[in-house]
Amino acid sequence: MILRFWNILTVLALLLSIADETYADLSNHKYEQTERVELFVNKVGPYANPQETYSYYSLPYCHPDDGFETNKKKKGVSLGETLEGHALRSSGYHIFFGVSSPHSEVICSQTITQQDKEKFDKAVEGGYFYQMYFDDLPVWGMVGESHSSTNYIFTKRQLSVSYNNKRIIEVNMTSDGLEPVEVGHELSFSLTVTWKRTEKSFHNRFERYLDNEFFEHQIHWFSIFNSFMMVIFLCGLVALILLRTLKKDYQKYSAADVEDPESMERNIIEDSGWKQVHGDVFRPPHYLMVFSALIGTGWQLIVIVTGVILFAIAGPVHGDVYEERGELITSFVVCYTLSSVVAGYKSGAYYRQFFTTPRAEAGSRWQLTMVLTVLLLPAVVVSVLSILNTIALYYGTVNTMPFLVILKVFGIWCFVSVPLAVVGTMFGRHFGGKANFPCRVNSIPRPIPEPAWYGNPLFVIPLAGVLPFGSIFIELYFIFTSYWNYKFYYVYGFMLLVFVILAIVTMCSTIVAVYFLLNAENYHWQWSSLVSGGASGFYVFLYSLYYFYCKTNMTGLLQTCFYFGYMALQSMAMSLLCGTFGFIAANWFVGTIFSNVKID
Repeated sequence: MILRFWNILTVLALLLSIADETYADLSNHKYEQTERVELFVNKVGPYANPQETYSYYSLPYCHPDDGFETNKKKKGVSLGETLEGHALRSSGYHIFFGVSSPHSEVICSQTITQQDKEKFDKAVEGGYFYQMYFDDLPVWGMVGESHSSTNYIFTKRQLSVSYNNKRIIEVNMTSDGLEPVEVGHELSFSLTVTWKRTEKSFHNRFERYLDNEFFEHQIHWFSIFNSFMMVIFLCGLVALILLRTLKKDYQKYSAADVEDPESMERNIIEDSGWKQVHGDVFRPPHYLMVFSALIGTGWQLIVIVTGVILFAIAGPVHGDVYEERGELITSFVVCYTLSSVVAGYKSGAYYRQFFTTPRAEAGSRWQLTMVLTVLLLPAVVVSVLSILNTIALYYGTVNTMPFLVILKVFGIWCFVSVPLAVVGTMFGRHFGGKANFPCRVNSIPRPIPEPAWYGNPLFVIPLAGVLPFGSIFIELYFIFTSYWNYKFYYVYGFMLLVFVILAIVTMCSTIVAVYFLLNAENYHWQWSSLVSGGASGFYVFLYSLYYFYCKTNMTGLLQTCFYFGYMALQSMAMSLLCGTFGFIAANWFVGTIFSNVKID
């Protein structure tokens, strides 16, 4: 009965999340001759501040309520579109497929009031632009210009539409008719529409929005080659450690094993190295529950990023993600929800392996570990987004998340994500939580000696994050530019390759770092590997500081908070993701070297 109830709630939550995804009027992008085509207005805002966007009608433009005919006040938007900050409304313009209007159609006339003047002055002086959508193709235009300390706005718009058979292929909008912004001045807004045939294919109509010269520049290819060479170098370094250094260690320890007891005792006292910590290296890390939750969440982030990239690469099959508003955000939500089972499985399995007997298992707190795994990532994200949403609500921007959207996201998390995490935890405890440690753990922890400077974690950990960051920082520039400077990112093949390189470099550098720490007889390698691998996230945040001050013109409290809020979330997510890569490699490395050593 309970299972059936959960299934019903799950189906309802999924239906609730996708119920607003379909639009009958724009589903096939085919129009008959003289059929009305809707022009939707979206948002306005300062060009330098991508997140400071307001509803199009926050400016005193002609409004549907001013008296001209409109069939639809607001276009329904999907969950992903809302989270992305879209607020589409009908413009009320009378545009018919294939029918040109060579003379300007006056939409409405209005007299500027003092309040209208203040709003238009702020928009012109702030460099505001507006965005519209025509058959799901975006068009942009500036609100106005300033000349000789006088502000002007554009009142005439020319829309040029190219079509092939029944489909719209290309849309261009130009603005003209500068009118001064003065109290008492009458403004007449007009639109001219010109239709022309083209032989271009419908499937390639979005290519004109892609900046091929930017994303496929030679420096992009060079960065991939440079990262690939770094992978070869690090793999060679790790191979050197495994094949030569460890071989010498094995020979040294084997020679000590055949000596007489007095000599052997003298060598143990005088010797140092990673073998000396064999009785402590598999000791549970401090704050085991928190560590298990972090590892489970890290695995979830790996699955999310991999799933989203593969989904984007498969664009030719289901439609490119840059063509559909909010589709990329929706894919993140879906991947996060479904990957909750991975987080629960990995967290439960790791925690369980340190409780090898039924009595020990009875005293464990695996339920609390499961709760931490479920709440860890959402708690951090919700905390940051709540602050940003409060700021957006205060400023009245379209980036404010409505209560209904918050309710939908909560329903998906509560009725889909949480049950999957619980199921994953159960499977992890029973099928993946088997301990396979090659060495026994001593009852009394071994004291850690004072390390040399090169074995100090404060030196090793920051250094371990330099090479992983160096392998991706050029790709970060392209990603940052696409998100903060209105470019459509489409080279997801590059991203997948860089992601693989990042994983390999992080694993190799973490193995080297852990080897240095173990040689310094520091057996707290679990946390060290997690933090060493995640150190690159700290450098990503430092790079975001440089990018903000040197590559953008962002101003204002709202945009600054959104920028650093998003960058903090991205840096933390990358730290945990790369830290998990580092722990995976270190776990394999430690298990391998100690399984090949004879321990008396």
